[in-house]
Formats: sequence, C-alpha cells, structure tokens
Amino acid sequence: MVRNMLYGLLAVILPTLVIAHPHSAASQTMLSCAGRSEVVNFLDKNFAEKLTAVGLVNENAVLEVYAAESGTWTLVVTDVHGTSCILLSGNSWETMPTLPGLAT
Repeated sequence: MVRNMLYGLLAVILPTLVIAHPHSAASQTMLSCAGRSEVVNFLDKNFAEKLTAVGLVNENAVLEVYAAESGTWTLVVTDVHGTSCILLSGNSWETMPTLPGLAT
C-alpha cells in the first residue's frame, strides 16, 4: 500500500516539478541539501516530523517522506553518499488506512 501511495505521489509530484520549476539544470542545484543526519535532525527539531514512508528511486537515491502529527510533511531524496535534499514540503498530510484485499 505504501509503495502504491509513493508511486501515486511521484506521479503527481514529478510532472508538477517540471511544470512549476522549468529552470535550467544549473539553477536546480540550489536545493536545500545537507548530510542526511543534519536534515533528519532539522525536520525533527523544527517540525516534529518523523520518517513515514521510504522508497527506492534508483540504485543511487532513496525517496523519504517525513510527516508530523500536526500535518506538516517534507519530501527528501538521499543519495548513496549520504547527502539529502529537501524537494517539497507542505501541510495537511494524512496517512491512509490499508484497504482490505489490496496488495501491498
């Protein structure tokens, strides 16, 4: 179920990123990036966000979703070198219950 939710989330987010951020590749390097432990500590300390979902993007990157009970959420990509970049953040995160009969 989480995998399907992540695929659905990516299907919405990635085209939105391309449309909303049609800048050159050079300007896209200005993401908020730091070591993974620094990013995780920042999200916990400032927003009480905890790791909620994780998925493999490819052999070089992992997608992580951090969310808080308050509803804030942050989408982070971490590479194989331990560098994490915050891609998106927002409000009103809701965890959906697993429906009976759906493969997870």
